[in-house]
Amino acid sequence: MFEAHFQTFEDAEGGVALAARLAALRAELTSRGLTGFVVPRADQHQNEYVPPADERLAWLTGFTGSAGLAVVLREQAALFVDGRYTLQAAKQVDDRAFRVESLIAPPPEDWIAAHLAPGDRLGFDPWLHTSSAADKLQAACARAGATLVAVEGNPIDTVWRERPAPPLGAVTVHGLSLAGEDVAAKLDRIRADLARTGVTAQVLSDPHAVAWTFNIRGADVAHTPLPLSYAVVPREGRPTIFIDARKLSNSARDHLEQTADVAAPEALAPRLAELARGGAAIGLDSATAADALSRLVRAAGGEPRIAPDPVALLKAVKNEVEVKGTQAAHRRDGAALARFLAWLDREGPSGHLTEIDTVEALETFRRDTGALKDVSFPTIAGSGPNGAIVHYRVTRKSNRRILPGDLVLIDSGAQYEDGTTDVTRTIAVGEPTAEMRDRFTRVLRGHLAIARAVFPDGTSGAQIDAFARQYLWQAGLDFAHGTGHGVGSYLSVHEGPARISRIGTTPLKRGMILSNEPGYYKTDAYGIRIENLELVVAADIAGAEQPMNAFAALTLAPIDRRLIDTAMMTAEEIAWLDAYHSRVAHEIGPLLDDEATRAWLAAATAPLP
Repeated sequence: MFEAHFQTFEDAEGGVALAARLAALRAELTSRGLTGFVVPRADQHQNEYVPPADERLAWLTGFTGSAGLAVVLREQAALFVDGRYTLQAAKQVDDRAFRVESLIAPPPEDWIAAHLAPGDRLGFDPWLHTSSAADKLQAACARAGATLVAVEGNPIDTVWRERPAPPLGAVTVHGLSLAGEDVAAKLDRIRADLARTGVTAQVLSDPHAVAWTFNIRGADVAHTPLPLSYAVVPREGRPTIFIDARKLSNSARDHLEQTADVAAPEALAPRLAELARGGAAIGLDSATAADALSRLVRAAGGEPRIAPDPVALLKAVKNEVEVKGTQAAHRRDGAALARFLAWLDREGPSGHLTEIDTVEALETFRRDTGALKDVSFPTIAGSGPNGAIVHYRVTRKSNRRILPGDLVLIDSGAQYEDGTTDVTRTIAVGEPTAEMRDRFTRVLRGHLAIARAVFPDGTSGAQIDAFARQYLWQAGLDFAHGTGHGVGSYLSVHEGPARISRIGTTPLKRGMILSNEPGYYKTDAYGIRIENLELVVAADIAGAEQPMNAFAALTLAPIDRRLIDTAMMTAEEIAWLDAYHSRVAHEIGPLLDDEATRAWLAAATAPLP
């Protein structure tokens, strides 16, 4: 009945004849006069999702997590992963070839400094590391008396015989009815920022920035409609987009050429050298610009200005058309979620469903809208103890049957042309325990504290992050992730620069979309997370002496009333939740054509007793 088109559940291949690959790489390094080589999990743009051709770390080590780095020396090698992936790495990687080490504390640079000897030469691909990352590697080598060497041509690409070809996803025009602002106006705003900072030209190394600026989308990576490409925007004159022409239809090329020149990717280096001559200041994004770009600018006599990409903040503030689009996307998504949640309530107690069944069903309900372009990330569907794994991804091997008494945590999202969604609901299958209800209510109260927050202009996410934790803290509990991240407009579901976390220093501005997702995770027992997307809006406060902001919920999905202990809640919190549920019923009910689902929604959104 159900199937997934955008997600797979196969166990990643690990420990497969990788010794030969490691030996081939070491032979290649020796031929180049290198002692070792650094292998990040990255592409040229530091994307969250990378195309198969850039999965060098997985090819070499067998590790398929989204964050990691390997260092290969002549006699030893190490794979560095963060706490999310320690167990996964141990299963996927041959421990006779690679030691699994911490990516965070201590950092890989400490291991490098301890294992290199004076005179050693450590290679790295400057197209796969930012300048900041390269500086750390340089410092580590200096501590050991070794030399960091920027290689010409990645040695893994030389020995990877069956390396996939780079992607050639078709570029589509993201029309004005979806983008809400034409390219010329966006370029004017970028140039105004360049004039303010004295930058001669800005390199857009982040494909999200290219897509937003030029009102295009692509299909080069999973789950995010990115056209892998660069652009250079000069303070004066036409910008240039550097993209493989095979991605462009006649209409896409015509659209781009209305405001920019179109050139092949290999033309980027000479264009950058031309602009940098005479000491010109060239803007490079500190988060995504490869160290190779800094080197190109310096070699031509220019000054690399490494700073946050000015497009990031412009892109984060959605215009009226984008806001209306994401509201429509959330109504559509909410109806699909209602159908899914009603189905889960009917079938869950039977004991016949598995986690994979829920993932396939939810994707199918979204595809039935006729508007789904992709899921915005692989669905997290954790039942019982699997729900306590924050970034759990179900596979055929880990797939668990859902049993009465379980909590099921479903974190999922969709990509529609008019908006990107991300929502988490925790569902009780059967009768929850008193502890489950206590923990759920504490998480809910934290969620409501963010949802109901009022804050002045200039407030950052770090200043309100504790709102979400206060009721957990009162019981000696907490969660080990941020409370929220930014979300794009038919772009990345994880968008900077704003976020709600202890380290979220960017001021929250009206028009930004952020997630609100506190949680609680009891190891080997269950997990709880409640997530809505929130739009930053003006707060209407009589007599306010300064501009004040608030959040408006975009997500439209019931929160499981069976898990709420109303005795722990205030009258104001109950009133807010009842009003939210009334809105869900009002906006989603008319979109449901099945009487049973409408009846389920009416019960799920009824006022709390």
